[in-house]
Amino acid sequence: MNRTVDSGCPMADGEHYTVRQDNQIVRYRYDADTPGERLLPASANLTVTHYSFSPDERQILIASGAKPIYRHSYTTTYYLVSDGTVTEALPGAEAPRDASFSPDGERIVYSDGNDLYVRDIGTRTTRRITDDGAWNAVINGTTDWVYEEEFGTTRAYAFSPDGSRLAYLRFDESDVPLMELMRYDGKLYNRAFSFKYPKAGEPNSVVQLWVYDFATGTKERIDTGPETDQYIPRIGFTPDSRLWFHRLNRRQNTFEMVLCEPHGAQRTIYAEGAQQYVERVDDGTVTFVDRDRFLVRQEGHTGYMHLYLYSIRRGLLGQVTKGAWEVTRVVGTDGKRVWYLSTETSPLRRNLYSIALDGRQKRRLTPLDGFYDAVPGRGMKYFITTFSNASTPNVVTVCDAEGRPVRTLTDSRELREELAAAKRPVKEFFTLVTERGDTLNAYRLLPRDFDPAKRYPVLLTQYSGPGSQSVQDRWSMDWEDALAEKGYVVLCADGRGTGFRGEKFKKQTYGRLGALEVEDQLSTARYAAAQPWADPDRIGIYGWSYGGFMSLSCALKGHGLFRMAIAVAPVTSWRFYDSIYTEIYNNLPQYNAAGYDDNSPLQFARLLDDSRTRLLLIHGLADDNVHFQNTAEMARTLNRFGKRYDMMVYPDQNHSMRPDDMGNVRQKMIDYTLEHL
Repeated sequence: MNRTVDSGCPMADGEHYTVRQDNQIVRYRYDADTPGERLLPASANLTVTHYSFSPDERQILIASGAKPIYRHSYTTTYYLVSDGTVTEALPGAEAPRDASFSPDGERIVYSDGNDLYVRDIGTRTTRRITDDGAWNAVINGTTDWVYEEEFGTTRAYAFSPDGSRLAYLRFDESDVPLMELMRYDGKLYNRAFSFKYPKAGEPNSVVQLWVYDFATGTKERIDTGPETDQYIPRIGFTPDSRLWFHRLNRRQNTFEMVLCEPHGAQRTIYAEGAQQYVERVDDGTVTFVDRDRFLVRQEGHTGYMHLYLYSIRRGLLGQVTKGAWEVTRVVGTDGKRVWYLSTETSPLRRNLYSIALDGRQKRRLTPLDGFYDAVPGRGMKYFITTFSNASTPNVVTVCDAEGRPVRTLTDSRELREELAAAKRPVKEFFTLVTERGDTLNAYRLLPRDFDPAKRYPVLLTQYSGPGSQSVQDRWSMDWEDALAEKGYVVLCADGRGTGFRGEKFKKQTYGRLGALEVEDQLSTARYAAAQPWADPDRIGIYGWSYGGFMSLSCALKGHGLFRMAIAVAPVTSWRFYDSIYTEIYNNLPQYNAAGYDDNSPLQFARLLDDSRTRLLLIHGLADDNVHFQNTAEMARTLNRFGKRYDMMVYPDQNHSMRPDDMGNVRQKMIDYTLEHL
């Protein structure tokens, strides 16, 4: 049976889950293919952007519509669904965001205008928690730009499990330099959009941790240490309502988890240090098992990302997983076992495993070779798994805790039959050994009627950023597939610095971004040019964001090796990019100036062989992530050296070329490749 499935929301009984379907919320059983139950009244007429249930699941909080702020953040209108009635949940709020139920279901906390508020559902009254929030100055309970982008979160508050307290972060971004993007929006006069953006080495927000008491209305500032130039990427409470916070130094090579006892004492219950950096902290770094035990995912002990079991009282209890492979995600735990995804079968693949917390009784739960993801139900009785590989589109299945299939939700049968009939080319995976002896994972995508006796143009596609992975045995389709249909060979290699091959392979690019990675892409191009099926005079390269930085660098350093290069939203100097991302991989520019300047494309503009290499720069003018400044300065430098190049700019489009021009950009790249490669 085919059914549209999103990531879903597991229900408290462990037997049901809900999904969004056509602006409805529909509840299904895991174990039976029965018609779903619609939970919204037919008269609701809401655009369901996001939804959450109250703890007793008798009410639904719905975000309807979205007005984007940055990549992940948006303001919206919230509605409350209760007993079949739909009402506006937060009347009077101007631009609410990040709303959620309290653990007792009696309140809704939300942000509006950089301040926090609490709405009492029963009395229909609103109380203001903070009152100093101001745009480009102070933010309470939501994150600033760089935390949102690099720590992957917008909500900066957490309820205690007993519902009595609310912990929240306060960002003072007064000293963060101001960035301005020009917007046009089809109006007579343009306007600047101003926001605080900390570039590498520049001041960050000063972040404080506060706790609000619902009963008394009082606020208390929590001591997070004497250092203010640091990060607090996550906050929360233990299952027995003790406050904890993560603390990360500015260089991001020392990480601590600090527990706050009820009587005011603090102690570090986990600490990790690294010569270069501690891998980016996220929701999966620490997972609580119960009131005392927690799992940590880290790579420092063995050089591979693995799980370790800790006790608040006793410290390290033991290593749970081990081997020359990596745990990529903790899916869930029931207090006795932990379910996780890993690369044990291949760095290119992901499979679901379970293991006892003492490291015994490990079981592989997913049978096929490819790429799995998994969403658990409550209590870990069921999972919804999504499987694909290079030749198989997504298959979505309900499985039990041992991985046994219960039923199929989506099998993509029609798409598979259509692709088989069309004889669509499929990625072929291989390893590429460079002239320096480094082994890189790679794939090639060949034209449908490939003839090894013929010579074909070759496009290198890559991203190459630290810890990333482009070579994966999973289903995907993008503009490069259209080139294979047009008679091009598409080639991709993950160079040094990319992820899922251990800490040593990943961290060797530290402090000199763009050195080893560029060497590896040039080696890949030379490998391609030497193949009997390749036309050595028609080698091209493409990349977006970090990949744009790479394709531009390769075009400049390639000495005519490339006939064509496309760089979309490229970083052209790491001095222009944000503090968290850049400094974790390159240290601060105050201490590593060479790492910022020696491999900047701005330093190599004079080397562009424009008689041989056609270069296309593409950028959105409203890109709040990699600012148009990068391409503007690249153009300035190329102009100074009299170099010829092409450029496409997209007014009012962000880093992903949204809201309007994703398709336009891809068509432009196809057309440019067909014309110049």
